[in-house]
Amino acid sequence: MALVLAVDVSESVDAGEYQLQHEGIARAFENPQVVDAIRGGAQGGIEVMVLEWSDRDKQSIVADWSLVKDQESAAAFATKVRAGKRSSQGLTAIGDALLASAAAFEQLPDKPQRRVIDLSGDGMANIGPPPAAVRDVLVKQGITINGLAILATEPWLDSYYNDNVIGGEGAFLLQVQDFQTFATAIQQKLLAEISAKSPVIRLVQGQMQ
Repeated sequence: MALVLAVDVSESVDAGEYQLQHEGIARAFENPQVVDAIRGGAQGGIEVMVLEWSDRDKQSIVADWSLVKDQESAAAFATKVRAGKRSSQGLTAIGDALLASAAAFEQLPDKPQRRVIDLSGDGMANIGPPPAAVRDVLVKQGITINGLAILATEPWLDSYYNDNVIGGEGAFLLQVQDFQTFATAIQQKLLAEISAKSPVIRLVQGQMQ
């Protein structure tokens, strides 16, 4: 699997929330359960990168493609994530974020068996191409788009993501009430993505139900 973690850094995300997102990703890759799942996969490893996005022309790779296959490589990727600096804080161009994420797969030397975009955010698109139209094009290319909707400011965002963002084989959506629960959610999403199985939990205010 090749996985793009596409992280919302639009103006609605404050400095503390930005830090929580990146620390959540880093901690997920330091989690022994996640590392064991990666090692136990069919190929014994995954390619992963982190891409930040906000406005139409503001997509930035903050942790480039890395092969994660064991505790050492997972820790090295976590270090990359923590070292990243915020790249922007513009409007919310989800369609452009999806296009940039899909383009990142072209940088890999070999075509992976599965290409997955994991897009997290706290708001609906307010600029750029319609996310649903972009989603449909990427799904036809065999890309799966999963979502993590942060409902802190837009309680209806899960419905929007479900209708306009996620798609493809095995696609799923997780929702959390605030940025504080992001770390738990991203860990569960990674476990589901690595195993290619939709999660059987829903995260609400940090509680697994």
